[in-house]
Amino acid sequence: MALMSNKRFHSANGPSQRQLRVGELIRRTLSDVLNRAEIHDPELNAMSITVGEVSCSPDLKVATVYVMPLMGSVPVENAIAALARNKAELRHRVAQEMTLKYAPDLRFRPDETFDRLDETRRMFSDPSVLRDLGSETDGDED
Repeated sequence: MALMSNKRFHSANGPSQRQLRVGELIRRTLSDVLNRAEIHDPELNAMSITVGEVSCSPDLKVATVYVMPLMGSVPVENAIAALARNKAELRHRVAQEMTLKYAPDLRFRPDETFDRLDETRRMFSDPSVLRDLGSETDGDED
């Protein structure tokens, strides 16, 4: 029996163009639905939630949605719990907008991008880092 290579999953080089396109479409759709407060959950509709990114599995059956409440209005755990509670309705809204064979399963996770940006800013404002950066630019002027 000859083994055939499995070319379906080529994630070694990162997401495919299709994964990126579908992820962006899901992100826009969810952002619009949450912005217009179209879900039948008053608690979720009262929250301002930013959808930062959506990454899709190679088979497009799972979409991981990275979210963050605006301005820390509610704890991120509460926002994720409200989204998870309404996952079926959100998935239905996404399916209406897309022409995929299957509506992806939505999984909600906290978006830690902002935390990493804050940490990077903090590191660059550290006096020892500023001193090191200053000495590098002084050497370049010679």
